[in-house]
Amino acid sequence: MRWLLTYADMITLLMAFFIMLYSMSILNLARFQEVALSIRSGFGEEHQGRGLAAHGVSRGAGIRPLEAGGSVAGVPYSLIRGLKSEIQRQGLEGKVLLGSDERGLVITLLSDRVLFAVSEARIRPEAQEILKGIASLIRETPNDVRVEGHTCSLPVRSGPFATNWELSTARATEVVRFLIQQGIPAKRLSAAGYADQHPAASNASEATRLRNRRVEIVLLRPAVGGDPAASVPR
Repeated sequence: MRWLLTYADMITLLMAFFIMLYSMSILNLARFQEVALSIRSGFGEEHQGRGLAAHGVSRGAGIRPLEAGGSVAGVPYSLIRGLKSEIQRQGLEGKVLLGSDERGLVITLLSDRVLFAVSEARIRPEAQEILKGIASLIRETPNDVRVEGHTCSLPVRSGPFATNWELSTARATEVVRFLIQQGIPAKRLSAAGYADQHPAASNASEATRLRNRRVEIVLLRPAVGGDPAASVPR
């Protein structure tokens, strides 16, 4: 029965071989895409965003690209399409991102690229046009809206804000004030600052830290917006 030894060796080797193939097929997708983003940024290529899901390491990983033709959180796609057209008209693809998650429709504006100067919370004049377009979408919907400020992990080194907590909250509040000026009822709006606690990408390089310095305007699903206590767990 010596052939059984050879047979057993072959089976063991085959099992090890298939285990190796399986382990090689499982990639750390988030890490791979962060490296790819860094390489593209190094060559001066802008990332054409399809939502933040490709860069997520926190809650941002749950943001999905929008599918054509479907409503999100009760927002008709015709309104979303109008906002997409405005983003394209202003050449803001990759700087203003549209997606959805369990909270609702998520409009992400990269702070340093669109809204604010570094360490400041005053909206740039050139950013007001896209905010007016977002306000027009909000006016056409009944959804409550939460504006969330986020920063990267680098400490604040200049300006009037002592920490990223103050900076992120001030930026969110500034956007809320602008939306109120555009005729959005204040009772539909709320502001929150999360500093660097909910990154959308790694903080390992400047290319990925850019993704974390952002403001998210969330048109909440009715179940979330209708009950303050029902806020989605973070």
